[in-house]
Amino acid sequence: MRLVKASEMQEMDRLTIQEIGIPGPVLMENAGRAAVRFFLEHFKPASGAHVLCLCGRGNNGGDGYVLARYLHQAGLRISVVVLAPVEKIAGDARLNLEIIERLGLDIKEVTDPQQWTLAAPGLLEADYIVDALLGTGLNTPVEGLYRAVIEAINRYQKPVMAIDIPSGVNADTGQIMGVAVRADLTVTFGLPKVGQLVFPGAGLVGRLVRADIGIPKAVEGRVAGRHYLLEPEDFQSLLQEEKADTHKGRRGHLLVLAGSMGKTGAATLAALGALRAGAGLVTVGIPVGLNAILEVKLTEAMTAPLAETAAGTLALAAEPEIEQLWQGKTALVIGPGLSTHPETAELVRRLVAKCPLPMVIDADGLNALAGHLQVLAAQKEHLVLTPHPGEMARLLDKQNKEVQADRLGLAARFAAEQGCCLALKGARTLIAEPGGEVFINPTGNPALAAGGSGDVLTGLIGGFLARGWPRLQAAMAGVYLHGLAADQLAAEQGETGILAHELLEPIPGLMSALARNAEPLASRSWLADLR
Repeated sequence: MRLVKASEMQEMDRLTIQEIGIPGPVLMENAGRAAVRFFLEHFKPASGAHVLCLCGRGNNGGDGYVLARYLHQAGLRISVVVLAPVEKIAGDARLNLEIIERLGLDIKEVTDPQQWTLAAPGLLEADYIVDALLGTGLNTPVEGLYRAVIEAINRYQKPVMAIDIPSGVNADTGQIMGVAVRADLTVTFGLPKVGQLVFPGAGLVGRLVRADIGIPKAVEGRVAGRHYLLEPEDFQSLLQEEKADTHKGRRGHLLVLAGSMGKTGAATLAALGALRAGAGLVTVGIPVGLNAILEVKLTEAMTAPLAETAAGTLALAAEPEIEQLWQGKTALVIGPGLSTHPETAELVRRLVAKCPLPMVIDADGLNALAGHLQVLAAQKEHLVLTPHPGEMARLLDKQNKEVQADRLGLAARFAAEQGCCLALKGARTLIAEPGGEVFINPTGNPALAAGGSGDVLTGLIGGFLARGWPRLQAAMAGVYLHGLAADQLAAEQGETGILAHELLEPIPGLMSALARNAEPLASRSWLADLR
């Protein structure tokens, strides 16, 4: 599903008005009429309920005036506050302000924080609040009057509907521009905005619904964009059932290099994740001293004992063994639980630089690459990297907070510079490709905040790669199903206390449901609101 930045949506509006010839007031009327339908459906207000519409000076305020008119016609009591001198309201917004003036709606003008302080206690006794303050064009911190109003909205904790986007949320990045409205319902116009689907903005939109305001599909196609919401349709065809005479050899053979003393669980979870993804065979290369443990922990996968250091980690002496081991394999996973032992890190760099297989690099595999990204140069088309924010910070020699402040930008730039497919984990995991495309994953919840869940994800992606899937679709399917499994478990058990290995159990059923185009119970209903 296409997502847009503010400038892309503005260009679509311009083309629709200036070249297609649909007037701006028509688009504004469509927006307000759609918004009131969602307001009534979502909140189900009693007849005569009091709605406070807080309107800024631009077109977002204009949408609010249209909404106020329709809510008035629906039998609700409406108060409109214009947070600017009325004489400065212009264009389509002015047209709709004059309409509600002639209808006799209660309209107040508030132009400074002191006026707001005096008026707010009475106004905010309303049953519902409509945020039509700032819209999607915001790119500077919210200050002065608007800051005071937004802080009051959040303090009073009334049900809030935001028009297009909660005021104060950056539509391109999801960052909070000083302060932002916390909405219960957001009605967005045209196409969903990137900042509504990534955190922290995603945590403020409440229920997010998309309203069609009449922008032609042909116009959408004329404006280039690179951001998408990940959906099952992006990989669904690869989940289709295979021929009845298939066998394990046709489903690929994954080599997993993982584990060290105290971290055999990481190797186990990655191997089981690959098997749940449908890999026909999995072999785990493990330090020789840990092989007996893995033989017990892994019934369905094979193990290969390899040379180890005195600390019980993979040694450089294992290099020729591993080169021989990857013969006949179809993909490689490297990193889960390997440790950061200097000799093991050097082994990782050597293997990554020359391995001919599609590979997933995670965890300590990524830590070994920090400061040594040049080893990726010869492997660009083979790679999927799956860092969490801390690992991404180490790869880029940045602070964790810097990564979190620019997840979208950093992911896109890293994928382009390194030529890899990058899955930057976290709430709303991002998948970035070298061409600049970024996919935002909508599945998952805090149940994934448990040790080992990342190893399961690595195994899933590795399993799909081993089956011969293109790396982008392998990453998409792994990330989406990983989150969907957590959603299903959370729906049944809550989001706390779910163990990483429990994520494995729902995977086959979810794959089957998606392959049949069935809607798994764990699917978020709000995704339908955006289609």
